[in-house]
Amino acid sequence: MKIAVSFCLVVISFGAFAQTDSTNMQVLTFEQAVKIALENSVNLNTQRNNLQLSEAQRLAGYAGLAPTVNASASAARNDGNFFNSNAGQVVNGVTDNISGSLSVNLNLFTGFNQINTIRQFSSQLQAQNYLVHRTAQDAINTVSTQYLTVMLDKQLLIIAKENHEALEKQYQQVKEQVTLGAKSPVDEYNQEAQAKAAELRAIQAEIKLNNDKALLAQTLLLDPFELFDVERPSWDINTFDTDALNPQELAERAKKSRGDYLSAVKTADAQRYGMYAARGLLLPSLSAFFNVRSAYNKPHGIPDSVESFRSIIIVDPAEASGYGFGRESLGIQANPEVPRPFDEQFRRNNLQKTFGFQLNIPIFNGLQTRTTYVQRKIQYRNALLTRNNLEFQVRNDVIRAIRNYEGARRAFTVTSDQVKAAELAFRYETERYNLGVTNFVEYANANRVYVQAQTDKAQAEYTLVFQKIVLEYAVGTLKTEDTNMQN
Repeated sequence: MKIAVSFCLVVISFGAFAQTDSTNMQVLTFEQAVKIALENSVNLNTQRNNLQLSEAQRLAGYAGLAPTVNASASAARNDGNFFNSNAGQVVNGVTDNISGSLSVNLNLFTGFNQINTIRQFSSQLQAQNYLVHRTAQDAINTVSTQYLTVMLDKQLLIIAKENHEALEKQYQQVKEQVTLGAKSPVDEYNQEAQAKAAELRAIQAEIKLNNDKALLAQTLLLDPFELFDVERPSWDINTFDTDALNPQELAERAKKSRGDYLSAVKTADAQRYGMYAARGLLLPSLSAFFNVRSAYNKPHGIPDSVESFRSIIIVDPAEASGYGFGRESLGIQANPEVPRPFDEQFRRNNLQKTFGFQLNIPIFNGLQTRTTYVQRKIQYRNALLTRNNLEFQVRNDVIRAIRNYEGARRAFTVTSDQVKAAELAFRYETERYNLGVTNFVEYANANRVYVQAQTDKAQAEYTLVFQKIVLEYAVGTLKTEDTNMQN
């Protein structure tokens, strides 16, 4: 048996708000109200943002299996003493330095921490997806309740106004009869009091309608300065199925459809994987690493070429000693202290590579890792409690919704018969009162019963529609695609 969500009610107009001719007031259809709610709901948009975060965490978990790569570079100028690695000595002066490094690390084994972390984030993403779906149903359920409440308020206002108009006409008739001496002045005063009481109920109904419309506007985040009206869609409430509902079958369907319960299941899975990931930190870890670095330096003030000399003995017969010491120029030559080119220094001379494996064995770190594991374990246990509690809640929601729906069906049938009987009774009592056969008390009582019957029928009708929505919401099959009330 298909339980359509409905109340979305057949033949709903599409597009922008229609304008009424008399009041120039925007008409908000139910379909538009649901669409606006799904766009503007603060809770739903918050959960959608959290969904993006969960997706980013899941991608980060997968990326954690890849190596971590870091690169760094620096450029500096030193004025003063500086150890020149190319010359192997301390140089005093201005020196330019450029260095760069690249490091790569790969976790080979971390106690299955990364694998369980990926599973945890994947489960969290699924849980958030279910939560977004359920929050969308929350928004539909809320706006549906408020929309139907406004529709009921409109119907009750119409009943109150019609009753006031009827009593006002009756009052004018009694007033003329009193003038002609056909009735007592007491009847005129009683009828006037009845008319004023009916007018008061109409005013109170209008106030309630305005308050409920304001609440609907707040939920939809509509501009409070823009007036709007709601449109009663066309639906045949008599087409609702009257077959007995199977609570056990619907409860099992709810466990497969309810976003809040499915989210709790996946949240418990995520906490379990998080517990396993924390436990992996208690085990030794093995990683591989590779580092490469190089540098270039250039002292300032070193000439490109120098003049070289050699020592010689100078022989001069005119001198007493006959000889002396001197030096002989060998010419201009390249300066051997000139810094080597950048390419030669950075790619060959100063290039350094380091690679190997690193084993880390946790021995004692102030019980921090163990505390983290215990914390994740407690979170997992609490998640299981939440999941089990939701399972009972789902079953109770379904059973309560079924009973309320079946009660609403019976109430609608009863009130329909009640209106027919009260209408006939009031019609006959009005004729008898106008003929002077009955007194005012009996006439007023018949009018009160008829108005109450109309009110009860309107409430029963909207309650039946609302309970059908509640039943879909409890089962978890409430969706915007169902736009009719028929099965």
